[in-house]
Amino acid sequence: MATINLRKGNTRLPPEVNRVLYVRNLPFNITSEEMYDIFGKYGAIRQIRIGTNKDTRGTAFVVYEDIYDAKTAVDHLSGFNVANRYLIVLYYQHAKMSKKFDQKKKEEELTKLQEKYGVTAKDLK
Repeated sequence: MATINLRKGNTRLPPEVNRVLYVRNLPFNITSEEMYDIFGKYGAIRQIRIGTNKDTRGTAFVVYEDIYDAKTAVDHLSGFNVANRYLIVLYYQHAKMSKKFDQKKKEEELTKLQEKYGVTAKDLK
């Protein structure tokens, strides 16, 4: 219902709104079927990717077919309780995510250089 009203009103969406959602604070044992049940109520889903390794557990990416469906899902599911955990549903922002990975990469390179040259964090102070 809400998506129909948004489309009819020729509503202008904020620039951060997109079809890809980043979901945090998921239960580690959630299945893709449960994710489709929760997020599918708000529109057609193109893809769901659930994090499985140590660094990405409890997170997922949900890609909707339509941007208005994604907006409705964010509006309704932010703070939604799943297995006594409150979901954090955000719009995926490539620039912010790539900065996090770049930072990790730089830290790893710094650690390797410190090991190579025998420098510790104490030496740098």
